[in-house]
Amino acid sequence: MGRRKKGIMSQGFKEELAKDLGFYDVVQKEGWGGIRAKDAGNMVKRAIELAELQLSNKQQ
Repeated sequence: MGRRKKGIMSQGFKEELAKDLGFYDVVQKEGWGGIRAKDAGNMVKRAIELAELQLSNKQQ
């Protein structure tokens, strides 16, 4: 019961996305709970774009 589900994105990957999207400073100061919903949404969108790009490169 007390076990947390492992996140799909690694901590390092999330930090890279936050740096790319320009809100890593907020994460450092306030943690992931401090980011705006818009930033979280952009992070998910960017992760999906990168995954799709990786997938299309493998299919070529």
